[in-house]
Amino acid sequence: MTDILTLIGRSQPLFTDDITSHEARLSDIVSQSRFLVLGGAGSIGQAVCKEIFRRQPKKLHVVDISENNLVELVRDIRSGLGYINGDFQTFALDIGSIEFDAFFANDGQYDYVLNLSALKHVRSEKDPYTLMRMIDVNILNTDKTIRLAIAKGCRKYFCVSTDKAANPVNMMGASKRIMELFLQHHSQQISISTARFANVAFSDGSLLHGFNQRLEKLQPIAAPNDIKRYFVTPKESGELCLMSCIFGDNGDIFFPKLSEELHLITFADIAVKYLQQRGYSAVLCDNEQQAREQVRTLSSENKWPCVFSTSDTTGEKDFEEFFTEDETLDMQRFAKLGIIKNAPQQHSDQLQYFVDSINAFKQARQWDKAALVRLFQQMLPQFGHKETGRYLDSKM
Repeated sequence: MTDILTLIGRSQPLFTDDITSHEARLSDIVSQSRFLVLGGAGSIGQAVCKEIFRRQPKKLHVVDISENNLVELVRDIRSGLGYINGDFQTFALDIGSIEFDAFFANDGQYDYVLNLSALKHVRSEKDPYTLMRMIDVNILNTDKTIRLAIAKGCRKYFCVSTDKAANPVNMMGASKRIMELFLQHHSQQISISTARFANVAFSDGSLLHGFNQRLEKLQPIAAPNDIKRYFVTPKESGELCLMSCIFGDNGDIFFPKLSEELHLITFADIAVKYLQQRGYSAVLCDNEQQAREQVRTLSSENKWPCVFSTSDTTGEKDFEEFFTEDETLDMQRFAKLGIIKNAPQQHSDQLQYFVDSINAFKQARQWDKAALVRLFQQMLPQFGHKETGRYLDSKM
């Protein structure tokens, strides 16, 4: 924890005061409750599962499409936290599948359903097919699982959003904003809360996680030097989600308050600190080829080749924000957690049009990105999609 905090420019965890002051009630509620965590083997999902597990729930079922990540989750929990008297099980299932439907129909006895599944990468909009899967995972599976939770009489549904849903410029952020419209609609029938938060440091697939892979594989490090981002640790992501799930009122969106303790920092700055922690000094190279050619020689001298450049890829937001000027805030309830307040809203016609349009594309087995962007803009008139024609897969 200390090493990660240092890398992202902090010395203390964000939510210690809020967790400490609410721990008794938090632990009491968790210990008397039954939980289903969807997408529970991803980085945020694992963090949430551990926060729940350590508070001795009556039931914790975890569903994820990744069999390997579920195995690691169990090993991590058993090795670090041990055992509980409650029912702890994992299931390698696709949320969109018939098998998941049968699983939920056969049980479904949960107080809290937490959906942490997501396609989270901006790069997922590079082709229309992956983009359609993003729509399935981020929007349609959310709609589906809320309906299932309502039918089974679950007490609360939580779904993770993203800071990129506030004034989105990319399809990933816009998909999460549309997801939030579905949440507002269904909150007429079930209590729903969510969370928007910053990049999770060293989460699976993230650029920072890639730093570990590059060193392990003796490869140079590449990072943008002009983009500043806020970061939370994996544990902080789990705490934020659990606090929103347990204490969020219907319609609430939790987010970390911006303060002197939550610092903006560039990926390049983190790369330099990361290498220093591991005993290397960063050497700036002119291009990717030079960096690849020099990695063995430089690494033997406790140096590491780096390529730092300005960002020119599609969907890259110039700055991060957790809320918009039109949203109503509660900044008093918690010390380090802000809350966006939302009342249930009727979106039946708009949401049905979206679902019908997506189904029509699928039935025709033909769609392109431009058509999906237009549909998103119909749903979100202020959506300013930022298209450069260049994607992260074209860079090291």
